[in-house]
Amino acid sequence: MPTRQHSTYAEASIRVLKGLEPVKQRPGMYTRTDNPLHVVQEVIDNAADEALAGHGKRIAVTLHADGSVSVEDDGRGIPFGLHPEEGVPVVEIVFTRLHAGGKFDKGGGGAYSFSGGLHGVGVSVTNALAKRLEVTVWRDGQQASLAFAGGDVVDPLTLVKVGDRRHGTRVRVWPDVKYFDSAELPRADLVHLLRSKAVLMPGVTVVLTQEKPGQKEPEVQTWLYQGGLRDYLMQGLPADPLIPLFEGAQHATAQEAENFAEGEGASWCVAFTDEGNTLRESYVNLIPTVAGGTHESGLKDGLFGAIKGFIDLHSLLPKGVKLMPEDVFSRASFVLSAKVLDPQFQGQIKERLNSRDALRLVSGYVRPALELWLNQHVEYGRKLAELVIRQAQTRQRASQKVEKRKGSGVAVLPGKLTDCESRDLAWNEVFLVEGDSAGGSAKMGRNKETQAVLPLRGKVLNTWEVERDRLFANNEIHDIAVAVGVDPHGPADEPDFTGLRYGKVCILSDADVDGSHIQVLLLTLFFRHFPKLIERGHVYIARPPLFRIDAPARGKRPQSKIYALDVGEMDAALDKLRKEGAREGSWAISRFKGLGEMNAEQLWDTTLNPETRRLLPVSWLANGAGGFDATVALLTKLMGKGEAASRRELMELHGDAVEVDV
Repeated sequence: MPTRQHSTYAEASIRVLKGLEPVKQRPGMYTRTDNPLHVVQEVIDNAADEALAGHGKRIAVTLHADGSVSVEDDGRGIPFGLHPEEGVPVVEIVFTRLHAGGKFDKGGGGAYSFSGGLHGVGVSVTNALAKRLEVTVWRDGQQASLAFAGGDVVDPLTLVKVGDRRHGTRVRVWPDVKYFDSAELPRADLVHLLRSKAVLMPGVTVVLTQEKPGQKEPEVQTWLYQGGLRDYLMQGLPADPLIPLFEGAQHATAQEAENFAEGEGASWCVAFTDEGNTLRESYVNLIPTVAGGTHESGLKDGLFGAIKGFIDLHSLLPKGVKLMPEDVFSRASFVLSAKVLDPQFQGQIKERLNSRDALRLVSGYVRPALELWLNQHVEYGRKLAELVIRQAQTRQRASQKVEKRKGSGVAVLPGKLTDCESRDLAWNEVFLVEGDSAGGSAKMGRNKETQAVLPLRGKVLNTWEVERDRLFANNEIHDIAVAVGVDPHGPADEPDFTGLRYGKVCILSDADVDGSHIQVLLLTLFFRHFPKLIERGHVYIARPPLFRIDAPARGKRPQSKIYALDVGEMDAALDKLRKEGAREGSWAISRFKGLGEMNAEQLWDTTLNPETRRLLPVSWLANGAGGFDATVALLTKLMGKGEAASRRELMELHGDAVEVDV
């Protein structure tokens, strides 16, 4: 009989990844691995940041015949002297150290007040995933050169005198194909990226050169736009605009420093079309945000506020029609370029902006500008109002068709439910809130058009082993089922969803351990007795913050409130404050004991507002991890009455890893 091999877990089992090893082991955490475009884009973004800071007028990208890509700019050039703390050439640190760069210094005199680079892992990731990377810098009358292979220095820094006229940086990279699904750069995406850089930086020349094997003359494309966003949007519009383009730009001045940092703001150009597809592109500090974010939400909010105000002022809204932001936004094409001092992106690839202040920033500039424009051009305002009202009527008619298919027998809704006005499943949502106190804040802070609130008293019954016909003996479960409009069912059933009243069912509990317990009890209820709600993607968990940090003014940043979900986020926020120059202890930290301690405005900003909240979709384990059956087994161990021994074993194994919330 073979002996059982026991794995050893001791001090030597803990491995510390150094330098660029984390990137090489998990490249997908730092970049897109379908092709090398993003690692090349990191180099292009650095060149664009130089131009954005006013130090460059030309960016040249070359696709070489050997598969390498070079990016050259005429900026200041990366410093190559020794770092005062590290004792290593700065240019070497930039390409070999994660979380090192010139873009963290946002205070007065910083190298980059506004930049797309933030995380400090950009070109170091490019270097880690390259077979070879060569850097040449012209600065202070010297040419500095060095080369890397697999992220390590292979040709140390050498200096040559060349005179004072030339300045800039050239980076040539050979991406390592083993890290990518395809070695080919998507030409169309690269062209779009470079063209957009030229549009967003009028007066900067962007050149793309492609060398082809067997051809003496390379293919060259050059972009230089003087007309900016207007020319770009007009070239891409699939249909003629209904009214003239609405464009503008505004940035905070030193006098507005109590609200935003000096220089923060946005440029925009918006076209409304009656038919056809829409063109929508947004950027933050020249970084394309293809997944949108809070700056787009600010544009949406500003457009809706101004147009709704115009319609109300001129009494244009027919009786029974209610406007929603999508009625305005659905026919809008736009190009939006925001400047944010300290942008917070979702993930390293920066496809979506998460900065909460960006919504207020863009909306605060767009709305008054459009209100003024509409009232100066009333005839265009009326045309736009007609388009928006038509969109609203079409949406309401579609919603009413769904209502007519519903049965005539309607259950009496629970008295505690504060319902929303909308019946459109694409928009309406119900929050299951822990306690009447938190329910009161949620009712006052919610959007009454689309958000309903159902307060729950105490902890919901553990329903893992409760028979279905005994569920409604519990008042809280009865109220949840009636409010949602779907009867309890099993995983093999086909329940009637024509009575579903909300597209999203959101569990909203305190951010502490008790709140987590309530989340687990409600998730147990939905998985055991309403599994199709989860399967269809209707169940979510809201993430309220546990801490609030009142941060002092620092550098160009005004006083602000920062919210953190947990201790880890709080520590990261405090580290960031220290880097921004805040004096130790100059901030105040508040811990929310419960949702009831938040006022309505705080709850809206952090947890209810669809544009700034964090809402987690609920699903069961993926098929690769065992799927539905594995989820059943896990919940049986956690929630079953006869599983005390299994739970004790779990606690003995993993108890040391738990941070107790006392």
